[in-house]
Amino acid sequence: MLERISVRENIRLMEVCGTHTMAIARFGLKQLLPASIQLISGPGCPVCVTAQEDIERVLILAQNPRVLITTFGDMVRVPGSTGSLQEMAAQGANVRIIYSPLDAIALAQNNPNKEVVFLAVGFETTAPTVAMALEQAQKLGLENFSIVCLHKLVIPALIALLEDPEIQVQGFLCPGHVSTIIGTYPYEFIPKKYACGCVVSGFEPEDILESITLLVEQIKNNNFQVQNQYVRAVKPEGNKVALSLIEKYFEPTSVYWRGLGKIPQSGLKLKAPYIKFDALRKFNLVDVEVKVGPTGCQCGQILKGIKKSDDCPLFATICTPSSPVGPCMVSSEGACAASYYYRGGEVIAR
Repeated sequence: MLERISVRENIRLMEVCGTHTMAIARFGLKQLLPASIQLISGPGCPVCVTAQEDIERVLILAQNPRVLITTFGDMVRVPGSTGSLQEMAAQGANVRIIYSPLDAIALAQNNPNKEVVFLAVGFETTAPTVAMALEQAQKLGLENFSIVCLHKLVIPALIALLEDPEIQVQGFLCPGHVSTIIGTYPYEFIPKKYACGCVVSGFEPEDILESITLLVEQIKNNNFQVQNQYVRAVKPEGNKVALSLIEKYFEPTSVYWRGLGKIPQSGLKLKAPYIKFDALRKFNLVDVEVKVGPTGCQCGQILKGIKKSDDCPLFATICTPSSPVGPCMVSSEGACAASYYYRGGEVIAR
């Protein structure tokens, strides 16, 4: 397989999935490739792409003693101007790590005097599970459950990357998890309009190497298309049940991404009949202005593929997993965390 991806010209490929980023680092795949093939990490980590302004609003919400914040694990350690949710919890704030949005429903039932807020972070992969929780809350008539909707959509982000003159990529390793939901059809415009290759990839090292091979062959033959390497999990039409759940509860809206700015129709917001579940509206935080000061973190440029993790002067010195400055070092899918733990293909620490 490695012989098949030998090329002379320089090729830049971008993975747009945090799980791919971590797998590439863990298995030392970059070290196996010829120097002419450059793998760069894109905005595939949902925690990492969450705008700092959104983090700050969540931290304000967590200061309210009536509120019980529930979230997946990575979000608790993302630093803001007043610390992180983890640090706030140590000082007495109500913060709980959960493993499913349905756990937040159970907490709301058992804590009727608290407003249980779930931080709905993620791409199309996690949006259906949040929709299921909303459906359950609706059936139960829960008035003390709400969400901070921070969901992002992959396709508008790919368009933003393709139209950014700073970012020159010839092929995308498309996200496997997201593609199980949306399918392969939504990528079809990319090779047609932008002459850029697309391969939906699985997560084993063999999957990723095969996907890189397919992309290189597309580029060598000037035959750009969408190919599905992850056929065991991804259908062209996606998961219609999951898509219908998303469509029932959410609609697209323009949102800010860390590093990429405001991207049209790239996020999700609650539809009008379900706006009562919007935590920021409940607590009048939608239009609250927040200040974000400079930290020296290069996470935004790393998410665009303009810089690598070790280009940041803070990397592995001031910014480490135990003392992160930016979310790319916090998240288990972050490019900086992957580079830190698997520097040079060698496991440094876990």
